[in-house]
Amino acid sequence: MLKQTNMEQAISYKRTSNTIVFITGAFVSNTCWDNWKLYFESRDYQTLAPAWPHKDAPACTLRQRQPDETIASQRLSTLTAYFADIVKQLPQKPVLVGHSLGGLILQLLVQLGLAAAGVAIHSLQPKGVFTFKYSFYKAGWGALGFFAPAKKSYLMSFSEWQFAFTNGMNYEQQKQAYYDLLTPESKLLVRDTIINAARIDFKRPHAPLLFMAGSNDNFIPASLNYSNFKKYADKNSITDFKEFEGRNHHVLSQPSWPENAAYIANWLNNLPLQ
Repeated sequence: MLKQTNMEQAISYKRTSNTIVFITGAFVSNTCWDNWKLYFESRDYQTLAPAWPHKDAPACTLRQRQPDETIASQRLSTLTAYFADIVKQLPQKPVLVGHSLGGLILQLLVQLGLAAAGVAIHSLQPKGVFTFKYSFYKAGWGALGFFAPAKKSYLMSFSEWQFAFTNGMNYEQQKQAYYDLLTPESKLLVRDTIINAARIDFKRPHAPLLFMAGSNDNFIPASLNYSNFKKYADKNSITDFKEFEGRNHHVLSQPSWPENAAYIANWLNNLPLQ
């Protein structure tokens, strides 16, 4: 259990929540949140960035296990339940901040009433939200693995990583990010994003939601995030959208990440208390 000091209790009175749970996306290690945790902890939040099941090891160790049948067995429903269990054990509903597939899981948890607020960063789309952007299909096609055994986990090549995550960055930055963060992934998990496990009831009232997009994201185009945002139909619920110029899918570790984090902090501080 997390204990609150008197100062933290005062802060939680002024905030929607004093706790942030960061939800990692597919293909990367949860260490992608390390700087974000420090940023928000310096602003008196308590933070968690749990590793996914079967991924509680350094990225390089996970790559050495490729192909990994335990990672390959991961499904969206079990991963959503895993994060739901973590959230339910907290003393208060947290703010959920999720990137990519983590943004989709965040939306599913908000739908279950488990969040005080949610921030979906370059979120993967729920069932029924579409894009015709070629880059989206090029970036994600290999991970679907329709012509490869589902029992084998999928590992992006460096050239795929360059296109899907780190486009626009210099070679050394791309190479370092690949080494530090890239992990194998479940093909079944990626396929689950188009079935009922990824379904959202967009008419349902929900906790405040902020969608953040990047103009240079090949993997999750800003237009797809905007379509996701526009699907939410309850006029009495707060739903906001912000697109940043120059952000690719590696947004969490681009040099500009503090600007994104500051925008989130300001958005949270200006939410009306429930």
